[in-house]
Formats: sequence, structure tokens, C-alpha cells
Amino acid sequence: MDDDERGVRAAIAKHAVAAVRSRAPAGVEVVALADGVDLTTIDFLVPASGDKEVLDALPGLDRLAVVQVLSAGTDWIETLVPPQATLCSARGARDAPVAEWVLGALLGASSGLLECARDRTWRPRHLTDLGGWTVLVLGMGSIGRLLESRLRPLGTEVIGVASHARDDLHGVDELLGILPDADAVVVLTPLNDSTRGLIGAEELAAMRDGTLLVNAARGPVLDTDALLQEVSRGRLRAVLDVTDPEPLPEHHPLWDAPGVLSITPHLAGDSPLGNARAAALAGEQLARWYAGDELHNIVPHGGAIRRATPRA
Repeated sequence: MDDDERGVRAAIAKHAVAAVRSRAPAGVEVVALADGVDLTTIDFLVPASGDKEVLDALPGLDRLAVVQVLSAGTDWIETLVPPQATLCSARGARDAPVAEWVLGALLGASSGLLECARDRTWRPRHLTDLGGWTVLVLGMGSIGRLLESRLRPLGTEVIGVASHARDDLHGVDELLGILPDADAVVVLTPLNDSTRGLIGAEELAAMRDGTLLVNAARGPVLDTDALLQEVSRGRLRAVLDVTDPEPLPEHHPLWDAPGVLSITPHLAGDSPLGNARAAALAGEQLARWYAGDELHNIVPHGGAIRRATPRA
């Protein structure tokens, strides 16, 4: 059959198929990636981040028009998307669970819950009030704003940092000057050339003793060796959802470093509601593309933003 005579096909990660299919236009065939579909026949793809077979095949898919991921971050797939395809993120779908995870990290540290969970000795400890803290949010986007809305009622002061200063936000070029003001530093930046290694030895040294570092972004934003130096002697504390390397090897020294209060396996955004919102967004994007409407959350890849045109 000639390529132009085939109907429009969408291949979807298994856990999102039902949500996408319920929103798909009548002219689109929706299939599950788990069913061994021929990827060369696919127009609209919703891959899972761990699907190595699909990711390996991705660069050679000449028919593909749209790649819609289920995560806010796209650093793991940007270099694999073929040049004619539009890449879209699930930005916004997982804001709430990530903000709640960060809030849990902050509360767990300020209340002593995380430290006591690792201790087996009944001894005096000092409680602190999160309402009395200053929290610096590095990468003040939609997640950071939602976190801020959760912290303000507690009385917590929030300092927002973005790539450039604007409105109420500091620029990243001011970071070294404001890090000493923070009781906690929350990292929410995307991973790109400008943020890789953004928090290194100099930035960590600028944080005062006892500062809590919370990373819910990407592991390589932090210099792991420099972080290990600080948490191994307990000068800084850390709660990490992401690491470099990732997965963190079983015997990596971060696991046992005195200043590391908790490490979770990159799960901050993966709540049931977060997953459901991401899948629903994928279905809505499929309908928009098929109708010829502008897609949301388009991500540059290969140095440009590419906007898909529908085959229907």
C-alpha cells in the first residue's frame, strides 16, 4: 500500500493507551507499543522513557510527525527525534506531585522525621520551623510557583531564581551572592548545556553549614563529586530524587553519606494523578494535531522548533 493511502496511526506506551484512545479522533488508529507494532507505519508516537527498543528505532522513523512524551523533561530523547518530527513535553501534567514531593522533603528535614528514620538511638534533637526558613528555588517555573503557593501559608520565605532576572526573580548570575541566605536550596531546572554542573564545588561552598539541598530536577545539574565531599562530612544535607549516575549503584557512597537524608528512585512526578494527567494530555495533543491545531509544549530539538502538520 502506498504511504499516503494508509490511515493515521498512533502508537502509545501501554499504560497510556486507554486515556489516549478515549480522546482520539475517529480517523486515527491507536495501538499499544507493547503489541510489537511496526514503528515505520506510525505518525504519532507516545513512548515510555525506558523503552530501549523504541528509542533505538526512533532516529530512523521517516514517517513520524509527532513525538509526545509523558514527562516534563525531554533531555533523554531530544537527540533521538528524527528531524521532520515535532517533539512535545508533558510540562504541567506532573507539577503537583513534584511540588508535593519537594514539600515532603522540606517538612521531613525541618521536623527531623528523615534524620530520625535512619537513627536507632533515643537522643535529644532540635526541631525547626519550616515557616521560619528561607527556601531558594533554582529554576522557578510552574512547579516552583506551585511549591511557593504551598509554602507561603506556612510563612516560609521563597527566593526564586531563573535563567535571567525578571519581575520578582533573581538571575542565575546572582546565585553565588544569594545562596548564603538560604536554609534550603531546591533544584528544579531542566537539564541542558547551561545547567549541566550548575551546582558545583563553588556553589556548594557558598551555602552555609546545615543547608538542605533538594534535587527534583536532573542528577547532572549537580556535581556529584563536589556534593559527596560536603554531605560525607555532614556540612550540608541533601534529599535527592535524581542522581548522577542514575540509577545510583548499590554501593555508591552517597547512600551512606551522613548528610544524605533520603534518596528516592526518580519518582517525584509519578503519582497516579500525575500519570493520568500526562496520558490525558497525550490524547488531547493527538486530537489537536489531527485537527491541524497548534500543539502545546513544543520542545526545540536539533537546534530548532519543528511544528508538525497533520496527515489527515
